[in-house]
Amino acid sequence: MKIIMNGLITENPIFVLILGMCPTLATTSSAENGMGMGLATLFVLVGSNIAISLLKNIIPDQVRIPAYVVVIATFVSVVQMAMEAYVPALYESLGIFIPLIVVNCIVLGRAEAFASKNSVFDSLLDGLGMGLGFTFALTLLGLIRELLGTGKVFGLTIFPENYGMLIFVLAPGAFIALGYLIAIMNKLKKA
Repeated sequence: MKIIMNGLITENPIFVLILGMCPTLATTSSAENGMGMGLATLFVLVGSNIAISLLKNIIPDQVRIPAYVVVIATFVSVVQMAMEAYVPALYESLGIFIPLIVVNCIVLGRAEAFASKNSVFDSLLDGLGMGLGFTFALTLLGLIRELLGTGKVFGLTIFPENYGMLIFVLAPGAFIALGYLIAIMNKLKKA
């Protein structure tokens, strides 16, 4: 349980470690996009952590990073094909950022730092914790940006669109909202 809470709170990939900023800032224009990207990354994290933990004694040190990338790319291909088949609108919305999960520093970092050194079960819990923390952060950021930018949350109108602030739908809004969320998390950690 401690391993899962580590990814959610203590070492949250977005709010604490400040990793994975490209998909964080680019895909969180809505809560749905943030959650979709987070869940896709969660699947890849759990799957690749399990596989790498199983293969850690077989993969030679000289080729471990390329081998990890191949394992991660396999899981990304699975999630990409599944999204294209079952949620085509989300697949279109996330676009190029789905295949870029392969080079996401959170996924490769957890493979190298945790899965390659720990048991399968602990690696599964680590992937689950980091993935849930990433999903939570992306969904929250997307929710805030969507609400402030369009007046909607998950497509439900909260207030009229003409009261929305366009900046939050655009890239600068992602930086502003993320900065405030990181500041709030740091304040909560000190309290």
